Amino acid sequence: MLLRENVYDALRVAILTCDLMPGQDLREQDLAARFTVSRSPVRDALLRLAGENLVTVLPRQGYRVNQISIQDAQDIFGLRLVIEPACAAAAALAGSAEQQVLDPFRVLTLDPNTQGAFIRHNRAFHAAVADLSGNRRMAAVARDLVEQSDRLVRTSLRLLRDEDASRLVAEHAAIVDAIQARNAALAETLCRQHIADALARVLAGLRRMIDPTNQRKSPCPP
Repeated sequence: MLLRENVYDALRVAILTCDLMPGQDLREQDLAARFTVSRSPVRDALLRLAGENLVTVLPRQGYRVNQISIQDAQDIFGLRLVIEPACAAAAALAGSAEQQVLDPFRVLTLDPNTQGAFIRHNRAFHAAVADLSGNRRMAAVARDLVEQSDRLVRTSLRLLRDEDASRLVAEHAAIVDAIQARNAALAETLCRQHIADALARVLAGLRRMIDPTNQRKSPCPP
């Protein structure tokens, strides 16, 4: 049985990992049974998620997981393009010995074709850079944006080949090098380009998920 305060986290993770699919209808009683809680914490969690634009409230019907849209991708990555390069620059200027936590991100020790594992690796890298900024508020915003990007990243992974995955890791390594060399300007530039390229892949993935009749398919992998 989940504790009341854990219901929101569990639902949010289920949506971001596409365990609850975009467009899926949600009902309080079903989710309450799933998490073995009363309907009250489920309702509270769904309303919070509605405030994050992850869920839509359907009057007298229930709730629905929001579809992933091109506008949503542009909004999320637009904020990432502002926040994360600033985090990378701040991390470089901090010059902390804790920068060694970035060393594992120079290489990819997992199968790039395992989408879930790759997404966790990518999320952990961006979160680590944000934390090294030394600005807890900025890092918290960056972490939230990276988490909300997970559903979007899944669309772009469909377009990646093995060499592309290796290139992404090489981009991570270059950002790590710039941070550890205390080159704030380079770290900021590389991070901004890295995120801009990710946005381009996400938009390409989303556009391929829309068929000629403009009927949206699921952007999450089966």
